[in-house]
Amino acid sequence: MKQLIVTLIVLFVHLLASAQDSVTHVDQTRTGLYAGGKIYVVLVVAVTILVGLFLYVIRLDRKITKLEKNS
Repeated sequence: MKQLIVTLIVLFVHLLASAQDSVTHVDQTRTGLYAGGKIYVVLVVAVTILVGLFLYVIRLDRKITKLEKNS
């Protein structure tokens, strides 16, 4: 379970790092969510949802394991 979580975190960080603009695209006009700085709000919300889902699944797994041991 810990390996899965570490693997997912590493993949997520890799995707974030590869999604950054390169130096050649700096002089382009910023549009959309990136122009107003709202992309960071979207990113924080997405990360919060993912962390919440991971914590929920881990908690649910522990409860199910506890129920399996009792029966």
